[in-house]
Amino acid sequence: MSKFNGWVFDAIQQASHWNNRRLIRMKLRVSCHLRFQVEEPTALILMLRPLSGAQQKIARSSYTVEPPSVQITESKDSYGNFCQRLVAPPGEFMIHTAFDVITAENMDSAPGAYFVEIQNLPDLVLPFLLPSRYCESDRFGDLAREIVANALPGYDQVSEIAAWVRHSIRYIPGSSDSPLSAIEIHHRGYGVCRDLAQLAITLCRSISIPARLVVGYLYRLEPMDMHAWFEAYVGGRWYAFDPTQTELRGGRVIIAFGRDAADVSIFHQFGLGCMLSNMDVQVNLLGYSL
Repeated sequence: MSKFNGWVFDAIQQASHWNNRRLIRMKLRVSCHLRFQVEEPTALILMLRPLSGAQQKIARSSYTVEPPSVQITESKDSYGNFCQRLVAPPGEFMIHTAFDVITAENMDSAPGAYFVEIQNLPDLVLPFLLPSRYCESDRFGDLAREIVANALPGYDQVSEIAAWVRHSIRYIPGSSDSPLSAIEIHHRGYGVCRDLAQLAITLCRSISIPARLVVGYLYRLEPMDMHAWFEAYVGGRWYAFDPTQTELRGGRVIIAFGRDAADVSIFHQFGLGCMLSNMDVQVNLLGYSL
């Protein structure tokens, strides 16, 4: 169970799809500490609790706020992500989260995995085919077809797109304060992890491959921060890709999935009376198991 300042929530969701192959699993402790300066009561919607299911298991959960009198309620959004709602009081307001998570040391890959025809896609996958706020996939068809011209339909096309983004768009942590669209990033030529992932998503969707943004933690990320990558639906399932990394490393903890950054921000504030003054993210290795 998960305890939020005395409020108890179910921390372990059904994980019937957890892969039982003999994989090397890592146990990571991930934490995020946020400090806000609040001038007037401000409503916040946060996404700070990792999912528990097919790709990872939550073994321990801690979620506290200061002052502790603030009440938190939790729900799920339309993509199945956990959302916490609260009203931050005036003064200094802090949120502390820590989770022990069991996840794979290596990520699955499937070169040659087939392209899934649109008529065969699951209903829940269909929204990830369409243009969205930061992924204008209706504007990138010619470029995408040029990038994947020599690749087999499906996984290999996504690999070519991820490689093209990695080599064409410079990954500069801290270079974007707010989300930019795929068109803006393509013209600018550099961006943060979120920007590179969204451009790759846009290119995938433009050739009818469903793709979604993932936000979470990555072990040994430098500099340490929240991280974003993307998943594409090929071969009948979702596979992860990361344009910021030369090799697809494991040690990932997923917080949320969405169409783009508008769906997966770790916090939304409503009003101008609240400012984030500090954010500290840590990912530490606790051990390995089979």
